[in-house]
Amino acid sequence: MKISEEKKERISEQILTFLFQENSRPVFTSHVAREIARDEDFTKNLLKVLAKKGLTIEMKKNKEGNFYLRRSRWLLSPLAYEAYKKHQN
Repeated sequence: MKISEEKKERISEQILTFLFQENSRPVFTSHVAREIARDEDFTKNLLKVLAKKGLTIEMKKNKEGNFYLRRSRWLLSPLAYEAYKKHQN
């Protein structure tokens, strides 16, 4: 099934809103997918597109500095965070 660009944009907005609510706590792709009720692969593709736009940051290392083999954690970029923060006020 093909999803329109408009719907992808709306889902991307949901992702950004969720990451804003999580504040500065990086979350795994699976957690983001669960929260927006979407498939993990689809969510990961959208997160990567958002990262290319500079809206999200992909973290591939754990707290000890070791690389994840299959996982990624995601954060809202500082630029996007400030934009959402201004929008909230």
